[in-house]
Amino acid sequence: MDELILRCQKCKARNKIPKARVSDNPKCGKCKTPIKTENIFDGKVVKVTDATFEDKVLLSPLPVLLDCWASWCGPCKMMGPVMEELAEEWKGKVRVAKLNVDDNKMTSSRFKISSIPTFLAFDSGASDGRLVGAVSKGDLRKLMRQFL
Repeated sequence: MDELILRCQKCKARNKIPKARVSDNPKCGKCKTPIKTENIFDGKVVKVTDATFEDKVLLSPLPVLLDCWASWCGPCKMMGPVMEELAEEWKGKVRVAKLNVDDNKMTSSRFKISSIPTFLAFDSGASDGRLVGAVSKGDLRKLMRQFL
Protein backbone atom coordinates (compact mmCIF):
# COMPACT_ATOMS: atom_id res chain seq x y z
CA MET A 1 0.00 0.00 0.00
CA ASP A 2 1.73 3.13 -1.21
CA GLU A 3 -1.15 5.48 -0.35
CA LEU A 4 -3.16 6.25 2.74
CA ILE A 5 -6.76 7.36 2.82
CA LEU A 6 -7.07 10.13 5.41
CA ARG A 7 -10.25 12.02 6.27
CA CYS A 8 -10.26 15.79 6.49
CA GLN A 9 -11.27 16.84 10.00
CA LYS A 10 -13.22 19.81 8.62
CA CYS A 11 -15.10 18.71 5.50
CA LYS A 12 -14.81 14.89 5.96
CA ALA A 13 -13.45 14.43 2.43
CA ARG A 14 -11.34 11.34 1.81
CA ASN A 15 -7.81 12.20 0.70
CA LYS A 16 -5.34 9.80 -0.90
CA ILE A 17 -1.89 10.70 0.37
CA PRO A 18 1.26 8.86 -0.68
CA LYS A 19 3.01 7.36 2.34
CA ALA A 20 6.19 9.13 1.35
CA ARG A 21 4.38 12.52 1.57
CA VAL A 22 2.64 12.09 4.94
CA SER A 23 5.32 14.08 6.76
CA ASP A 24 5.00 16.97 4.25
CA ASN A 25 2.04 18.57 6.11
CA PRO A 26 -0.65 17.43 3.65
CA LYS A 27 -3.78 19.50 3.06
CA CYS A 28 -7.27 18.42 2.09
CA GLY A 29 -7.76 18.50 -1.67
CA LYS A 30 -11.28 19.85 -1.24
CA CYS A 31 -11.10 22.54 1.47
CA LYS A 32 -7.30 22.95 1.88
CA THR A 33 -7.43 22.33 5.67
CA PRO A 34 -4.21 20.76 7.02
CA ILE A 35 -4.66 17.06 7.79
CA LYS A 36 -3.32 15.90 11.15
CA THR A 37 -0.92 13.04 10.50
CA GLU A 38 0.99 12.83 13.78
CA ASN A 39 1.06 9.42 15.45
CA ILE A 40 -0.70 7.54 12.64
CA PHE A 41 2.26 5.19 12.15
CA ASP A 42 3.29 4.58 15.77
CA GLY A 43 1.30 1.34 16.14
CA LYS A 44 0.32 2.15 19.73
CA VAL A 45 -3.04 2.19 21.47
CA VAL A 46 -4.12 5.80 22.05
CA LYS A 47 -5.50 6.73 25.48
CA VAL A 48 -8.64 8.84 25.20
CA THR A 49 -10.32 10.98 27.86
CA ASP A 50 -13.45 13.14 27.93
CA ALA A 51 -11.17 16.11 27.21
CA THR A 52 -9.38 14.49 24.24
CA PHE A 53 -12.27 12.48 22.78
CA GLU A 54 -13.20 14.98 20.08
CA ASP A 55 -9.63 15.48 18.85
CA LYS A 56 -8.47 11.85 19.02
CA VAL A 57 -11.68 10.12 17.90
CA LEU A 58 -14.19 12.42 16.22
CA LEU A 59 -11.57 14.47 14.36
CA SER A 60 -9.24 11.55 13.63
CA PRO A 61 -7.99 11.40 10.03
CA LEU A 62 -8.26 7.60 10.34
CA PRO A 63 -11.22 5.42 11.30
CA VAL A 64 -11.13 4.60 15.03
CA LEU A 65 -11.74 1.43 17.02
CA LEU A 66 -12.51 2.58 20.58
CA ASP A 67 -12.27 0.12 23.49
CA CYS A 68 -14.45 1.25 26.41
CA TRP A 69 -13.05 -0.52 29.48
CA ALA A 70 -12.42 -0.36 33.24
CA SER A 71 -9.39 -1.40 35.29
CA TRP A 72 -11.41 -3.80 37.53
CA CYS A 73 -12.96 -5.67 34.58
CA GLY A 74 -11.44 -9.11 33.89
CA PRO A 75 -12.67 -9.41 30.27
CA CYS A 76 -11.38 -5.88 29.63
CA LYS A 77 -7.93 -6.91 30.82
CA MET A 78 -8.06 -9.95 28.52
CA MET A 79 -8.74 -7.68 25.53
CA GLY A 80 -5.77 -5.38 26.24
CA PRO A 81 -3.16 -7.47 24.40
CA VAL A 82 -5.54 -7.95 21.46
CA MET A 83 -5.94 -4.18 21.15
CA GLU A 84 -2.16 -3.73 21.22
CA GLU A 85 -1.75 -6.33 18.45
CA LEU A 86 -4.40 -4.64 16.31
CA ALA A 87 -2.84 -1.20 16.84
CA GLU A 88 0.43 -2.52 15.44
CA GLU A 89 -1.28 -4.44 12.62
CA TRP A 90 -3.47 -1.51 11.54
CA LYS A 91 -0.98 1.38 11.89
CA GLY A 92 -1.65 3.95 9.19
CA LYS A 93 -5.11 2.43 8.52
CA VAL A 94 -7.10 2.50 11.79
CA ARG A 95 -6.48 4.30 15.08
CA VAL A 96 -6.94 1.94 18.03
CA ALA A 97 -7.95 3.77 21.20
CA LYS A 98 -9.01 3.07 24.79
CA LEU A 99 -11.41 4.98 27.05
CA ASN A 100 -11.58 4.20 30.78
CA VAL A 101 -15.32 4.43 31.51
CA ASP A 102 -14.83 5.00 35.25
CA ASP A 103 -12.65 8.06 34.66
CA ASN A 104 -14.58 9.44 31.67
CA LYS A 105 -18.26 9.35 32.53
CA MET A 106 -19.34 12.07 30.09
CA THR A 107 -18.25 10.14 26.99
CA SER A 108 -19.43 6.83 28.46
CA SER A 109 -22.87 8.30 29.03
CA ARG A 110 -22.98 9.95 25.60
CA PHE A 111 -22.57 6.56 23.91
CA LYS A 112 -24.71 4.66 26.43
CA ILE A 113 -21.97 2.31 27.58
CA SER A 114 -23.72 -0.01 30.04
CA SER A 115 -21.59 -3.16 29.67
CA ILE A 116 -17.86 -3.48 29.28
CA PRO A 117 -15.84 -4.05 27.34
CA THR A 118 -17.69 -2.24 24.57
CA PHE A 119 -16.00 -1.62 21.24
CA LEU A 120 -17.16 1.27 19.08
CA ALA A 121 -16.18 1.94 15.47
CA PHE A 122 -15.97 5.55 14.30
CA ASP A 123 -15.44 7.09 10.89
CA SER A 124 -15.66 10.78 10.05
CA GLY A 125 -16.86 11.57 13.54
CA ALA A 126 -19.81 9.19 13.42
CA SER A 127 -20.30 5.99 15.38
CA ASP A 128 -20.41 3.18 12.85
CA GLY A 129 -20.80 -0.07 14.80
CA ARG A 130 -20.63 -1.65 18.25
CA LEU A 131 -19.58 -4.92 19.84
CA VAL A 132 -20.10 -5.77 23.51
CA GLY A 133 -18.14 -8.26 25.60
CA ALA A 134 -14.85 -10.06 25.25
CA VAL A 135 -14.84 -10.79 21.53
CA SER A 136 -12.35 -12.44 19.22
CA LYS A 137 -9.79 -10.61 17.12
CA GLY A 138 -11.76 -11.90 14.13
CA ASP A 139 -14.93 -10.18 15.39
CA LEU A 140 -13.03 -6.90 15.73
CA ARG A 141 -11.66 -7.33 12.22
CA LYS A 142 -15.22 -7.85 10.92
CA LEU A 143 -16.35 -4.69 12.70
CA MET A 144 -13.55 -2.70 11.06
CA ARG A 145 -13.50 -4.59 7.72
CA GLN A 146 -15.00 -1.70 5.77
CA PHE A 147 -12.02 0.48 6.73
CA LEU A 148 -9.22 -1.98 5.95
